[in-house]
Amino acid sequence: MRLFFSCLFLVSFFNVFSQEEKPEVKPVVKIDSLYREDQFYVSVAYNLLSDAPEGLKRDKFSAGISAGFLRDMPINKKRTIAIAAGLGLTYHNYFQNLTISEGSDGARIYGVNDYNEFVSNRFREYLVDLPIEFRWRNSTYESYKFWRIYTGLKFSYVLSSKSVLNDGENTYKINNNSDVNRFQYGAYISAGYNTWNVYFYYGLNPLFNNVKTLSGEEVKMKAMNLGLIFYIL
Repeated sequence: MRLFFSCLFLVSFFNVFSQEEKPEVKPVVKIDSLYREDQFYVSVAYNLLSDAPEGLKRDKFSAGISAGFLRDMPINKKRTIAIAAGLGLTYHNYFQNLTISEGSDGARIYGVNDYNEFVSNRFREYLVDLPIEFRWRNSTYESYKFWRIYTGLKFSYVLSSKSVLNDGENTYKINNNSDVNRFQYGAYISAGYNTWNVYFYYGLNPLFNNVKTLSGEEVKMKAMNLGLIFYIL
């Protein structure tokens, strides 16, 4: 009988021990350290002009809008330095007093006129862009909010252009002016934190090719854009 109770006690002890709960082992989640800052971008800018002919003045708000996508290619282990290339579209609208009209022989006439000499005047263009930039940021794979400085070159091709001049007597509409420089390029820089970033672009070649005003001054004006650019992951 004593042997029987001893065996029963041992069986009960092992049964309780076998039912002891083991701690749950959670799988280790590996965070991807090979992240890239591939981004869509949208910029809104105020259009300025450098190297403008004497007497040229802007009127109203000349706006520029761009949108596109950039592919990020990190070049250091921390992935805080990268090169990026992309593709985008841009719309530029200029309100100024460089007028473009046509003579009776179809030749285009360029002039810098006072605003009281015409009713309205504008020039606009649509471009496809190829930006290539060098990037610095203090980002990590855990946060999308960081400081950044991006700078580079933007190469553009003018898909379409149009100037409209109303001098009070006639309206001159010129589409895809052959004097417009179809290939344009310039340097730019953007800097900021998170989504909000300031943006500046400076054109390195003229908007027009071999054009002179009625006074004989060569038109060498280049595009400048100052505004904001937004990066969206």
